[in-house]
Amino acid sequence: MHTVKHNYTTEPEPLKCIGRIESRELRFSRAMVFAIEEINNSTELLPGIKLGYQIHDSCASVPLTMLVAFQLSNGLEPVFYTGNNCSQSGVVMAIVGESGSTPSISMARIIGSFNIPQVSHFATCACLSDKQQYPSFFRTIPSDQFQADALAKLVKHFGWTWIGAVRSDSDYGNNGMASFLQAAQKEGICVEYSESFYRTHPRNRIQRVADIIRRSTAMVVVAFVASGDMRILLKELSHRPSPPRQWIGSEDWVTNPDMLSFRICTGAIGFGIQQSVIPGLREFLLDLSPTKVAASPVLTEFWENAFSCRLGNGATINKSVCNGTEDIKILQDPYTDTSQLRITNMVYKAVYAIAHAIHNAMCKDTNSTAQCDKLTRIKSKQVLTQLKKLNFSKNGDDVSFDANGDPVAKYELVNWKKSESDSIEMVTVGHYDASLPEGQEFSINRNLMWVEGGTQVPVSVCSDSCPPGTRKVLQKGKPICCYDCISCPEGEISNATDSPDCFPCPEELWSNAERDTCLSKPVEFLSFDEILGIILAVFSVAGACLAIFIAAVFFHHRSSPIVRANNSELSFLLLFSLTLCFLCSLTFIGVPSKWSCMLRHTAFGITFVLCISCVLGKTIVVLMAFKATLPGSNVMKWFGPAQQRMTVVSFTFIQVLICTIWLGLSPPFPMKNLILYKERIILECALGSAIGFWVVLGYIGLLALFCFVLAVLARKLPDNFNEAKLITFSMLIFCAVWITFIPAYVSSPGKFTVAVEIFAILASSFGLILCIFAPKCYIILFKPKKNTKKKIMNKN
Repeated sequence: MHTVKHNYTTEPEPLKCIGRIESRELRFSRAMVFAIEEINNSTELLPGIKLGYQIHDSCASVPLTMLVAFQLSNGLEPVFYTGNNCSQSGVVMAIVGESGSTPSISMARIIGSFNIPQVSHFATCACLSDKQQYPSFFRTIPSDQFQADALAKLVKHFGWTWIGAVRSDSDYGNNGMASFLQAAQKEGICVEYSESFYRTHPRNRIQRVADIIRRSTAMVVVAFVASGDMRILLKELSHRPSPPRQWIGSEDWVTNPDMLSFRICTGAIGFGIQQSVIPGLREFLLDLSPTKVAASPVLTEFWENAFSCRLGNGATINKSVCNGTEDIKILQDPYTDTSQLRITNMVYKAVYAIAHAIHNAMCKDTNSTAQCDKLTRIKSKQVLTQLKKLNFSKNGDDVSFDANGDPVAKYELVNWKKSESDSIEMVTVGHYDASLPEGQEFSINRNLMWVEGGTQVPVSVCSDSCPPGTRKVLQKGKPICCYDCISCPEGEISNATDSPDCFPCPEELWSNAERDTCLSKPVEFLSFDEILGIILAVFSVAGACLAIFIAAVFFHHRSSPIVRANNSELSFLLLFSLTLCFLCSLTFIGVPSKWSCMLRHTAFGITFVLCISCVLGKTIVVLMAFKATLPGSNVMKWFGPAQQRMTVVSFTFIQVLICTIWLGLSPPFPMKNLILYKERIILECALGSAIGFWVVLGYIGLLALFCFVLAVLARKLPDNFNEAKLITFSMLIFCAVWITFIPAYVSSPGKFTVAVEIFAILASSFGLILCIFAPKCYIILFKPKKNTKKKIMNKN
């Protein structure tokens, strides 16, 4: 590129077009002529009034577009049709064009001040919907805002969250891509790169964009690019093999038949303007003879380029003189291709929109006929006003404009597919209608072909989806689509794909191993079905049976000296209480209930006090018996059977009273312990009042300590069979068990707390029964010779 410098002393050279004529643009201009001639021959639309026209080639150049806009605004052009008596020669009522957004913007800024309506067939920039800046601009093609929204929904529909983006460095590309990126962000789509370029940029700029596409990790590339720019980019990508890319195209290039020659875009998809049929247009386009062509410089240039010959005299080195055998009907060129009339139909509708606006301003419809005042001089502002209110149908299409001058957005979803002949063809595979309710605008009714002719939807994500049971953790310094999948911690779940957070399970539920479902927590308690419960239950029953067996032995030998000498009444009461002690441990096993919780603690407290009271009574009797043998002592009269019974009842009553108060104020109750273990529920008995529990336990310990002290005092009394020694051993074991019980009870978790309590009950009970009764049973059963009064009294 080079910059033209003006010295302002000489008139600059006139602006000229550079490059070849575009056949498709020529078809657009010829379609306008066709529509005007069709209207001029109509008896319903503008009857008796002829529309004139001028066609200017802007060459996609802003300076040329502005030059033409000023010329049309001045109203100094000659009459449109020479030879006719026109009433408004040279007055411009409206303008059809431009094809590009940037030239259209330049034109709209100029003619908007003159209230000249401009109806574009191909300028899609969303910026042109701003009526404050472009008050007289209309278009028959939808705004890029609708296309951008549709493209974002299309990308989301196929699950692509990691894409590349390229755009034309023009109003069309920049505004269109800005709208798309905004819509994509709302859909949760991330963009790896966003690059712009223009056809006139240096080649190294184009190469840089191509290299970025090659190196990227995004499989999908969204290209909001004009056809001329896209052709240059694709040529650059074709020079070196590029990784396969799924192209998503804007309407400008993805529906341009000229672009189908680029095979690297096989499988490309995008939105195109709806196809239409214009009756008679193909015949009109092909109705070109050398005479007609020679009358138009534009048609002459097209003809000579299409057939590589020169009209008239003067052959050149590269071109011979056209010999008249050239047949446009067999020419394969975008000009003659009417198989997919998309933008051409937009031109056709634009001309008819202007014609209807003029008709509404000049004519009155009465019944089935229209009468037009040929002498009425209307102004472009009247046409502008009528365009805003326009609503008609043509070839099955409704034509109207909203407050922004935009039509209803309807698109076809097109896909570049390989045909049986291995050529690339454009196939309609779905539709998009922005007027439909949210979520129903988009539909696909045919199978798509993907990149490199594949049938499977390509994957384009920065990170694979996080399955249920995990949560997304964003990677530092990267977009939100790049993340790591972290497993949910214990007790929390995520039951959806790509969950940003894990959610804690309710208190009584816990997460499964996959962390995607909350399951009921396993309930734990000391059960009769488990080994520990069975062992403790067996020992409990065995202890009770042992106590009953000893009671039976004692009862059978109740008249023997050893039984009579050991206070048989207290012995039987002690055996009864020990039996209850063994059996009360069974209440600690099984599912805690309201009654079992109250029973287990109170029964344990009362039976043990009864047991210790009996032992205490026996200890006191031993001591008093020795005192009674001293001369002058009459102490035994105070410790007879009645006093012994009263002692036992009194001590036991105190414990009963403590338990009653405990049960009355704050009794034990069943509870679910959800704190000790997070992953399971412990069924246990809460103490209700911890003070009550420790008072019950403390009272037992106080009696045991008192009994132990008395037994120690009586341990050396002179007897062959000294029961005080046996009581001392039993109480020593009892106290040792319960002293170690307290820290073990406090520190044991869950069901083991109950097991420790049962073990303490059983250990202390077995200690008492074995220490006190085992020696006696041994003598009764195995050493009957020692079961004599002499042996007991140690008198030889």
